[in-house]
Amino acid sequence: MNPLLERLCARLSDTIPPGTETPYASPSHARTEEAPWSGITGEEALAVARLPASDILDILAVAQAVRSARKGPLATTCGIVNAKSGRCGEDCAFCAQSSHHDTGAPVHALLGPDALLRHAEELARAGVRRFGIVTSGNALSEREFDAVCHAARLLRDRVDIGLCASLGQLATGSAESGNRGERARRLKDAGISSYHHNLETARSFFPQVCTTHPYDDDIATVREAARAGLRTCCGGILGLGETWEHRVELALTLRELDVDSIPLNFLHPVPGTRLGHRSPLPPMEALRAIAVFRLLHPQRDILVCGGRETTLGQWQSWVFAAGANGLMVGNYLTTAGRALAEDMEMLAALGVGEIPRNGEEARA
Repeated sequence: MNPLLERLCARLSDTIPPGTETPYASPSHARTEEAPWSGITGEEALAVARLPASDILDILAVAQAVRSARKGPLATTCGIVNAKSGRCGEDCAFCAQSSHHDTGAPVHALLGPDALLRHAEELARAGVRRFGIVTSGNALSEREFDAVCHAARLLRDRVDIGLCASLGQLATGSAESGNRGERARRLKDAGISSYHHNLETARSFFPQVCTTHPYDDDIATVREAARAGLRTCCGGILGLGETWEHRVELALTLRELDVDSIPLNFLHPVPGTRLGHRSPLPPMEALRAIAVFRLLHPQRDILVCGGRETTLGQWQSWVFAAGANGLMVGNYLTTAGRALAEDMEMLAALGVGEIPRNGEEARA
Protein backbone atom coordinates (compact mmCIF):
# COMPACT_ATOMS: atom_id res chain seq x y z
CA MET A 1 0.00 0.00 0.00
CA ASN A 2 1.16 3.54 -0.72
CA PRO A 3 2.86 5.09 2.35
CA LEU A 4 0.38 7.99 2.39
CA LEU A 5 -2.55 5.59 2.55
CA GLU A 6 -0.78 3.59 5.27
CA ARG A 7 -0.50 6.76 7.35
CA LEU A 8 -4.19 7.48 6.84
CA CYS A 9 -5.04 3.94 7.93
CA ALA A 10 -2.98 4.38 11.08
CA ARG A 11 -4.77 7.64 11.82
CA LEU A 12 -8.11 5.95 11.26
CA SER A 13 -7.22 3.18 13.71
CA ASP A 14 -6.60 5.84 16.37
CA THR A 15 -9.91 7.61 15.84
CA ILE A 16 -12.57 4.95 15.31
CA PRO A 17 -15.21 4.48 18.00
CA PRO A 18 -14.59 1.57 20.38
CA GLY A 19 -15.87 -1.77 19.13
CA THR A 20 -15.90 -0.75 15.47
CA GLU A 21 -14.36 -3.19 13.02
CA THR A 22 -12.83 -1.92 9.78
CA PRO A 23 -10.51 -3.52 7.22
CA TYR A 24 -7.57 -1.73 8.84
CA ALA A 25 -8.32 -1.63 12.56
CA SER A 26 -9.72 -4.17 14.98
CA PRO A 27 -11.49 -3.25 18.24
CA SER A 28 -8.28 -3.97 20.14
CA HIS A 29 -6.60 -1.10 18.30
CA ALA A 30 -9.36 1.41 18.99
CA ARG A 31 -9.15 4.13 21.60
CA THR A 32 -11.30 3.85 24.68
CA GLU A 33 -13.22 7.00 23.72
CA GLU A 34 -14.25 8.24 20.32
CA ALA A 35 -11.83 10.90 19.15
CA PRO A 36 -13.05 13.82 17.10
CA TRP A 37 -11.55 13.86 13.63
CA SER A 38 -12.41 16.47 11.05
CA GLY A 39 -10.73 14.56 8.23
CA ILE A 40 -7.55 14.82 6.24
CA THR A 41 -5.94 18.11 5.30
CA GLY A 42 -6.28 19.81 1.96
CA GLU A 43 -2.68 18.94 1.13
CA GLU A 44 -3.32 15.28 1.92
CA ALA A 45 -6.47 15.34 -0.19
CA LEU A 46 -4.52 16.61 -3.20
CA ALA A 47 -1.88 13.96 -2.61
CA VAL A 48 -4.56 11.23 -2.62
CA ALA A 49 -6.04 12.72 -5.78
CA ARG A 50 -2.66 12.47 -7.50
CA LEU A 51 -1.84 8.88 -6.55
CA PRO A 52 -1.42 6.57 -9.57
CA ALA A 53 -4.36 4.66 -11.00
CA SER A 54 -2.89 1.44 -9.62
CA ASP A 55 -3.73 2.70 -6.10
CA ILE A 56 -7.45 3.23 -6.75
CA LEU A 57 -8.64 0.09 -4.92
CA ASP A 58 -6.62 1.01 -1.84
CA ILE A 59 -7.99 4.57 -1.96
CA LEU A 60 -11.54 3.26 -2.07
CA ALA A 61 -10.83 0.78 0.72
CA VAL A 62 -9.60 3.52 3.05
CA ALA A 63 -12.59 5.73 2.25
CA GLN A 64 -14.98 2.83 2.80
CA ALA A 65 -13.31 2.10 6.14
CA VAL A 66 -13.91 5.71 7.20
CA ARG A 67 -17.52 5.46 6.08
CA SER A 68 -17.99 2.22 8.00
CA ALA A 69 -16.41 3.60 11.16
CA ARG A 70 -18.10 7.00 11.14
CA LYS A 71 -21.44 6.41 9.40
CA GLY A 72 -22.06 2.69 9.88
CA PRO A 73 -23.54 0.26 7.36
CA LEU A 74 -26.81 2.11 6.71
CA ALA A 75 -27.66 4.28 3.71
CA THR A 76 -29.91 7.27 3.25
CA THR A 77 -32.08 7.94 0.21
CA CYS A 78 -33.81 11.00 -1.15
CA GLY A 79 -35.95 11.85 -4.13
CA ILE A 80 -36.95 15.19 -5.62
CA VAL A 81 -39.69 16.78 -7.67
CA ASN A 82 -39.19 19.55 -10.21
CA ALA A 83 -41.87 21.69 -8.60
CA LYS A 84 -41.29 24.74 -10.80
CA SER A 85 -39.38 24.32 -14.05
CA GLY A 86 -37.55 26.52 -16.54
CA ARG A 87 -37.23 30.24 -17.28
CA CYS A 88 -34.44 30.71 -14.75
CA GLY A 89 -32.63 34.03 -15.12
CA GLU A 90 -29.32 32.63 -13.86
CA ASP A 91 -26.68 31.68 -16.44
CA CYS A 92 -25.24 28.53 -14.82
CA ALA A 93 -23.22 26.89 -17.59
CA PHE A 94 -24.50 23.37 -16.92
CA CYS A 95 -28.21 24.07 -16.45
CA ALA A 96 -30.92 23.10 -18.93
CA GLN A 97 -33.42 25.38 -17.15
CA SER A 98 -31.48 28.60 -17.72
CA SER A 99 -33.21 31.13 -19.98
CA HIS A 100 -29.73 31.79 -21.41
CA HIS A 101 -29.79 28.32 -23.03
CA ASP A 102 -31.97 26.78 -25.72
CA THR A 103 -32.48 23.21 -24.52
CA GLY A 104 -36.17 22.45 -24.83
CA ALA A 105 -36.33 21.74 -21.09
CA PRO A 106 -39.85 21.59 -19.62
CA VAL A 107 -41.39 24.87 -18.46
CA HIS A 108 -44.21 24.93 -15.93
CA ALA A 109 -45.44 27.01 -13.03
CA LEU A 110 -45.33 25.87 -9.41
CA LEU A 111 -47.08 22.53 -8.91
CA GLY A 112 -50.10 22.47 -6.64
CA PRO A 113 -50.20 20.65 -3.30
CA ASP A 114 -52.04 17.62 -4.68
CA ALA A 115 -49.34 17.00 -7.29
CA LEU A 116 -46.60 17.34 -4.67
CA LEU A 117 -48.50 14.96 -2.41
CA ARG A 118 -48.65 12.33 -5.15
CA HIS A 119 -44.90 12.54 -5.73
CA ALA A 120 -44.15 12.29 -2.00
CA GLU A 121 -46.47 9.33 -1.52
CA GLU A 122 -44.88 7.44 -4.42
CA LEU A 123 -41.41 7.86 -2.93
CA ALA A 124 -42.57 6.99 0.59
CA ARG A 125 -44.21 3.78 -0.64
CA ALA A 126 -40.89 2.75 -2.19
CA GLY A 127 -39.09 3.28 1.11
CA VAL A 128 -37.33 6.55 0.24
CA ARG A 129 -36.53 8.54 3.38
CA ARG A 130 -36.53 12.16 2.19
CA PHE A 131 -38.50 14.19 -0.37
CA GLY A 132 -37.18 17.44 -1.83
CA ILE A 133 -39.28 20.24 -3.33
CA VAL A 134 -37.07 21.95 -5.92
CA THR A 135 -37.89 25.14 -7.84
CA SER A 136 -36.10 27.01 -10.61
CA GLY A 137 -34.98 30.61 -10.36
CA ASN A 138 -32.96 32.72 -7.95
CA ALA A 139 -35.81 33.05 -5.43
CA LEU A 140 -39.56 32.47 -5.24
CA SER A 141 -42.13 35.24 -5.13
CA GLU A 142 -44.01 35.70 -1.87
CA ARG A 143 -47.09 34.05 -3.35
CA GLU A 144 -45.08 31.04 -4.49
CA PHE A 145 -43.25 30.79 -1.18
CA ASP A 146 -46.53 30.83 0.75
CA ALA A 147 -47.82 28.04 -1.52
CA VAL A 148 -44.76 25.87 -0.80
CA CYS A 149 -45.20 26.37 2.95
CA HIS A 150 -48.87 25.39 2.65
CA ALA A 151 -47.94 22.26 0.69
CA ALA A 152 -45.22 21.37 3.21
CA ARG A 153 -47.74 21.43 6.06
CA LEU A 154 -49.98 19.09 4.07
CA LEU A 155 -47.12 16.68 3.35
CA ARG A 156 -45.96 16.78 6.97
CA ASP A 157 -49.41 15.67 8.13
CA ARG A 158 -50.09 13.11 5.40
CA VAL A 159 -46.82 11.37 4.43
CA ASP A 160 -44.18 9.60 6.52
CA ILE A 161 -41.17 11.11 4.78
CA GLY A 162 -38.60 13.75 5.68
CA LEU A 163 -39.09 17.06 3.90
CA CYS A 164 -36.41 19.07 2.15
CA ALA A 165 -36.70 22.28 0.13
CA SER A 166 -34.47 23.79 -2.54
CA LEU A 167 -36.02 27.14 -3.39
CA GLY A 168 -33.07 29.35 -4.28
CA GLN A 169 -31.72 32.20 -2.22
CA LEU A 170 -32.93 32.65 1.36
CA ALA A 171 -30.65 35.36 2.68
CA THR A 172 -31.73 38.06 0.25
CA GLY A 173 -35.40 37.06 -0.05
CA SER A 174 -37.71 38.57 -2.63
CA ALA A 175 -38.29 42.22 -3.40
CA GLU A 176 -41.62 42.05 -1.57
CA SER A 177 -40.18 40.53 1.60
CA GLY A 178 -36.56 41.49 2.14
CA ASN A 179 -36.73 40.19 5.71
CA ARG A 180 -33.38 38.49 6.19
CA GLY A 181 -33.73 35.00 7.64
CA GLU A 182 -37.53 35.05 7.76
CA ARG A 183 -38.01 32.53 4.97
CA ALA A 184 -35.82 29.88 6.58
CA ARG A 185 -37.79 30.14 9.82
CA ARG A 186 -41.09 29.89 7.94
CA LEU A 187 -39.94 26.73 6.20
CA LYS A 188 -38.98 25.13 9.49
CA ASP A 189 -42.34 26.07 11.01
CA ALA A 190 -44.08 24.46 8.01
CA GLY A 191 -42.38 21.11 8.57
CA ILE A 192 -39.32 21.37 6.33
CA SER A 193 -36.36 19.87 8.18
CA SER A 194 -33.57 20.30 5.62
CA TYR A 195 -32.62 23.01 3.14
CA HIS A 196 -30.66 22.22 -0.01
CA HIS A 197 -28.55 24.85 -1.74
CA ASN A 198 -25.49 23.85 -3.74
CA LEU A 199 -22.38 25.98 -4.10
CA GLU A 200 -21.84 24.11 -7.42
CA THR A 201 -18.06 24.53 -7.43
CA ALA A 202 -15.13 26.29 -5.77
CA ARG A 203 -15.22 30.04 -5.27
CA SER A 204 -12.14 30.46 -7.48
CA PHE A 205 -13.81 28.56 -10.36
CA PHE A 206 -17.33 29.94 -9.90
CA PRO A 207 -16.97 32.81 -12.45
CA GLN A 208 -16.44 30.13 -15.13
CA VAL A 209 -19.79 28.57 -14.19
CA CYS A 210 -22.11 31.45 -13.26
CA THR A 211 -21.91 35.25 -13.60
CA THR A 212 -25.42 36.35 -12.60
CA HIS A 213 -25.03 36.21 -8.82
CA PRO A 214 -22.08 36.33 -6.43
CA TYR A 215 -20.76 33.27 -4.60
CA ASP A 216 -21.33 35.03 -1.29
CA ASP A 217 -25.11 34.93 -1.87
CA ASP A 218 -24.96 31.14 -1.86
CA ILE A 219 -22.79 31.09 1.27
CA ALA A 220 -25.24 33.42 3.01
CA THR A 221 -28.21 31.21 2.11
CA VAL A 222 -26.57 28.13 3.63
CA ARG A 223 -25.78 30.07 6.79
CA GLU A 224 -29.34 31.43 7.07
CA ALA A 225 -30.74 27.90 6.81
CA ALA A 226 -28.41 26.69 9.55
CA ARG A 227 -29.27 29.65 11.80
CA ALA A 228 -32.95 28.76 11.51
CA GLY A 229 -32.25 25.23 12.73
CA LEU A 230 -32.58 23.52 9.35
CA ARG A 231 -30.22 20.74 8.35
CA THR A 232 -28.04 22.02 5.54
CA CYS A 233 -27.62 19.98 2.36
CA CYS A 234 -24.93 21.59 0.24
CA GLY A 235 -22.53 20.24 -2.35
CA GLY A 236 -21.71 20.72 -5.99
CA ILE A 237 -21.25 19.34 -9.48
CA LEU A 238 -18.06 17.63 -10.60
CA GLY A 239 -16.89 17.48 -14.19
CA LEU A 240 -17.45 21.15 -15.10
CA GLY A 241 -13.83 21.56 -16.16
CA GLU A 242 -12.55 22.19 -12.65
CA THR A 243 -9.21 20.90 -11.37
CA TRP A 244 -8.54 18.75 -8.32
CA GLU A 245 -7.47 21.94 -6.55
CA HIS A 246 -10.95 23.35 -7.18
CA ARG A 247 -12.61 20.18 -5.87
CA VAL A 248 -10.60 20.26 -2.66
CA GLU A 249 -11.29 23.98 -2.30
CA LEU A 250 -15.03 23.28 -2.52
CA ALA A 251 -14.76 20.46 0.03
CA LEU A 252 -12.89 22.71 2.47
CA THR A 253 -15.49 25.47 2.05
CA LEU A 254 -18.19 22.93 2.93
CA ARG A 255 -16.16 21.95 6.00
CA GLU A 256 -15.96 25.60 7.04
CA LEU A 257 -19.74 25.93 6.64
CA ASP A 258 -20.17 22.76 8.74
CA VAL A 259 -22.88 21.42 6.44
CA ASP A 260 -24.81 18.30 7.42
CA SER A 261 -25.14 16.57 4.05
CA ILE A 262 -23.05 16.79 0.88
CA PRO A 263 -24.73 15.90 -2.42
CA LEU A 264 -22.21 15.14 -5.15
CA ASN A 265 -23.49 15.51 -8.70
CA PHE A 266 -21.67 14.73 -11.94
CA LEU A 267 -22.12 16.75 -15.08
CA HIS A 268 -24.68 15.27 -17.44
CA PRO A 269 -23.90 17.32 -20.55
CA VAL A 270 -27.10 18.76 -22.01
CA PRO A 271 -26.99 19.97 -25.64
CA GLY A 272 -27.69 23.68 -25.83
CA THR A 273 -25.94 24.54 -22.58
CA ARG A 274 -22.48 26.08 -22.45
CA LEU A 275 -21.11 22.76 -21.16
CA GLY A 276 -23.09 20.57 -23.53
CA HIS A 277 -19.91 19.68 -25.39
CA ARG A 278 -18.05 18.26 -22.39
CA SER A 279 -17.57 14.55 -21.85
CA PRO A 280 -18.59 12.94 -18.54
CA LEU A 281 -15.86 12.19 -16.03
CA PRO A 282 -14.25 8.74 -16.29
CA PRO A 283 -15.84 6.40 -13.72
CA MET A 284 -12.64 5.86 -11.72
CA GLU A 285 -12.06 9.60 -11.44
CA ALA A 286 -15.60 10.03 -10.15
CA LEU A 287 -15.13 7.27 -7.56
CA ARG A 288 -11.81 8.79 -6.49
CA ALA A 289 -13.57 12.15 -6.04
CA ILE A 290 -16.19 10.56 -3.79
CA ALA A 291 -13.41 8.96 -1.75
CA VAL A 292 -11.54 12.25 -1.38
CA PHE A 293 -14.71 13.99 -0.16
CA ARG A 294 -15.26 11.18 2.36
CA LEU A 295 -11.72 11.49 3.70
CA LEU A 296 -12.23 15.25 4.04
CA HIS A 297 -15.68 14.79 5.63
CA PRO A 298 -15.68 11.62 7.75
CA GLN A 299 -18.75 12.60 9.79
CA ARG A 300 -21.12 13.93 7.15
CA ASP A 301 -23.68 12.29 4.90
CA ILE A 302 -22.36 12.08 1.34
CA LEU A 303 -25.00 11.35 -1.28
CA VAL A 304 -24.35 10.61 -4.94
CA CYS A 305 -26.99 12.39 -7.01
CA GLY A 306 -27.50 13.66 -10.55
CA GLY A 307 -25.37 12.37 -13.39
CA ARG A 308 -24.36 9.11 -11.73
CA GLU A 309 -26.01 6.98 -14.41
CA THR A 310 -24.14 8.74 -17.23
CA THR A 311 -20.82 8.98 -15.40
CA LEU A 312 -20.66 5.70 -13.49
CA GLY A 313 -22.77 3.33 -15.57
CA GLN A 314 -22.10 -0.22 -14.37
CA TRP A 315 -20.00 1.16 -11.49
CA GLN A 316 -22.91 2.82 -9.69
CA SER A 317 -22.97 0.32 -6.83
CA TRP A 318 -19.33 1.18 -6.13
CA VAL A 319 -20.24 4.58 -4.70
CA PHE A 320 -20.60 2.91 -1.29
CA ALA A 321 -17.18 1.29 -1.62
CA ALA A 322 -15.89 4.81 -2.36
CA GLY A 323 -17.30 6.17 0.90
CA ALA A 324 -20.74 7.51 0.00
CA ASN A 325 -23.60 6.64 2.34
CA GLY A 326 -26.58 7.77 0.31
CA LEU A 327 -28.23 8.09 -3.08
CA MET A 328 -30.68 10.37 -4.77
CA VAL A 329 -33.16 8.02 -6.43
CA GLY A 330 -35.79 8.45 -9.11
CA ASN A 331 -35.77 11.20 -11.72
CA TYR A 332 -33.82 14.45 -11.53
CA LEU A 333 -34.88 17.96 -12.54
CA THR A 334 -34.69 17.69 -16.34
CA THR A 335 -33.10 14.27 -16.88
CA ALA A 336 -34.39 10.78 -16.17
CA GLY A 337 -32.77 8.72 -13.45
CA ARG A 338 -32.65 4.98 -13.15
CA ALA A 339 -35.92 3.20 -12.34
CA LEU A 340 -36.76 3.72 -8.67
CA ALA A 341 -37.37 0.01 -8.09
CA GLU A 342 -33.99 -0.83 -9.63
CA ASP A 343 -32.16 1.51 -7.25
CA MET A 344 -34.01 0.18 -4.20
CA GLU A 345 -33.23 -3.40 -5.29
CA MET A 346 -29.56 -2.47 -5.61
CA LEU A 347 -29.51 -1.08 -2.06
CA ALA A 348 -31.14 -4.23 -0.73
CA ALA A 349 -28.71 -6.47 -2.61
CA LEU A 350 -25.74 -4.53 -1.21
CA GLY A 351 -27.10 -5.00 2.30
CA VAL A 352 -26.58 -1.35 3.19
CA GLY A 353 -30.08 -1.08 4.68
CA GLU A 354 -31.76 2.25 5.36
CA ILE A 355 -31.26 4.89 8.03
CA PRO A 356 -34.43 5.15 10.15
CA ARG A 357 -36.23 8.47 9.81
CA ASN A 358 -35.65 9.42 13.44
CA GLY A 359 -31.96 8.62 13.10
CA GLU A 360 -31.58 10.68 9.94
CA GLU A 361 -33.05 13.83 11.43
CA ALA A 362 -30.33 14.06 14.06
CA ARG A 363 -27.03 15.66 13.17
CA ALA A 364 -24.13 13.23 12.85
